[in-house]
Amino acid sequence: MKVLIVGGGGREHAIAWKLAQSPKIDKLYCAPGNAGISEIAACVPIKAEDVDEICRFASESQIDLAVIGPEVPLAMGIVDELEKAGVKAFGPNKKCAQLEASKAFTKSFLARHNIPTAGYKEFTDKQELLDAVGIYGYPMVIKADGLAAGKGVVIAETKEDAVKAIEEMMEDRIFGSAGDKIVVEEYLTGIEASMLCFVDEHTIIPMESAQDYKRIFDGDKGPNTGGMGTYSPSLVFNGDLEERIQKEILKPTLEGFQKDGLDFKGVLFIGLMIGEEGPKVIEFNNRFGDPETQSVLLRLETDLLDIFSAVIDNKLDDVNIKWSERKAVCVVLASGGYPGDYEKGKSIHGLNRVDKDIMVFHAGTKFGDMTGQEIVTDGGRVLGVAALADTHDEARTKAFDNVKRISFDGMQYRNDIGIIIKK
Repeated sequence: MKVLIVGGGGREHAIAWKLAQSPKIDKLYCAPGNAGISEIAACVPIKAEDVDEICRFASESQIDLAVIGPEVPLAMGIVDELEKAGVKAFGPNKKCAQLEASKAFTKSFLARHNIPTAGYKEFTDKQELLDAVGIYGYPMVIKADGLAAGKGVVIAETKEDAVKAIEEMMEDRIFGSAGDKIVVEEYLTGIEASMLCFVDEHTIIPMESAQDYKRIFDGDKGPNTGGMGTYSPSLVFNGDLEERIQKEILKPTLEGFQKDGLDFKGVLFIGLMIGEEGPKVIEFNNRFGDPETQSVLLRLETDLLDIFSAVIDNKLDDVNIKWSERKAVCVVLASGGYPGDYEKGKSIHGLNRVDKDIMVFHAGTKFGDMTGQEIVTDGGRVLGVAALADTHDEARTKAFDNVKRISFDGMQYRNDIGIIIKK
């Protein structure tokens, strides 16, 4: 088979790494890819958002399967367009992609189907929102409705912080049209966890659990990022909790898709808050999480291509998905200044000093010259250093030992990845 992965971040590197292990794939492409992905796939210089060009390339290259990584092309309807061009695609269609493209759409879905989540209100008028500042008390959760690269959520501790966030979103438009509508939610306390699920029209199967760390600094301080690291399985999950999630969240979600005519096929990412009242949904995403994918796929033993094919053919229930009992930890190395302004083009040193059993997933990297000898930074999140070990503590120690062997100007990372942080 010929397989095309759309995207060029750490998530796509993890998907490419796993698919490259399938004996059924003859040729692996990635558009646009990055320096790390180029070692296992042919990188095609087409941006993930250039839907027309991707469809043209896939059709002309007789691609058997396209796997869509990022949320933006999914929201643009790339799956629908690829299918029109006669190319099978893994990912939800444009209608289903609203579950991530609009937070208001998801909150309405959750409320309609009695799925536990935080109380919320929607606003399109800035003055009305300013008048309602503090409606759920503080901290106040303020979310831009549309896509904002994982950064469109502000947890305002005071009225002043809330007013500033509202002005930035609705007046200064720091997230563009994503801030035309604002969703305000009650603040949930507990422990955050992530659950990724394979979904077809009849079946929802959770992957192994993971925990993400969104804030930039240790102790969950500072602004939100796309994610500074993960570990799997989550230490907060147990049999009773998983049973509740299955009954209270997964089952009604699948039934809700069927009732609403959402023929969801792909990966559903569920952000959860595990509090005293039990699990509640923070958010839905409709693709593999980043960097959750890097730690979860490290533990997958089943051929990923078989799972993708089963989802597309609505035969997910026929696949026996197996996972390693070993534990995974992934630490993100980010550019100085991220998630704000940062510089690119910084030389990365030490990649050749990493242990052989460590996987370094490239996120924002490219080659610094035509020789391919120098790799430089090309994004906010640059690398994900991932380790697999028999125990949680061993995996954590291995990951951080190898993080210290890598360097680039301005490099920053969190030291508490793998430690439970209660909100």
